[in-house]
Amino acid sequence: MRKECQVAAKYSLTRICSTRYIQSMESAFEIIAEPNRRAILSLLVSSQQSVGEIERQLRMPQPTVSKHLRVLREAGFVESTVDAQRRLYRLKPGPFQELDDWLAQFRRFWSAHIDALERHLDRMDQLTPKKATQRRRRGSKSQK
Repeated sequence: MRKECQVAAKYSLTRICSTRYIQSMESAFEIIAEPNRRAILSLLVSSQQSVGEIERQLRMPQPTVSKHLRVLREAGFVESTVDAQRRLYRLKPGPFQELDDWLAQFRRFWSAHIDALERHLDRMDQLTPKKATQRRRRGSKSQK
C-alpha cells in the first residue's frame, strides 16, 4: 500500500507541475496575442526604445503604450532602465526562450511540411525553364 501512495503522490506532483507549466504558457500566449503588444515587441527586437519613441512609431496614445508596457514588464517580456528623465525598454530573452522550448515539440509537424514544400518548389524551378524552352520551340515552328 505504501508504494501505491508514493506512486500516486509522484503522479499528482507531476500533474501539478505540468498544469502550472501549461498555465504559464497559456498566460504567455495570451499576453503576446494582443496586437499592440506584439507591435511593441517587434519594435524592441531591433533596439531599446523609450515610451515616447514607441508612441510615435506606432501612433498610439501614451497611456495605451504605458499600459501594454506594464503588462509586458510584469510578465517578464521586457525590462526597463532609467536614462535621465526617460525610461528605456528592452526585451528580456527568458520568456521567449521558454516559448521557443515549448514550441520545439511541435516543430517536427511543420518542418516536414516545409521540407516537402521546398522540394516541390525545387522541382517546379527545374521544370519551369524546360517548359519555357519547349514553348519557344513550338512557337518558332508554328511561325515557319
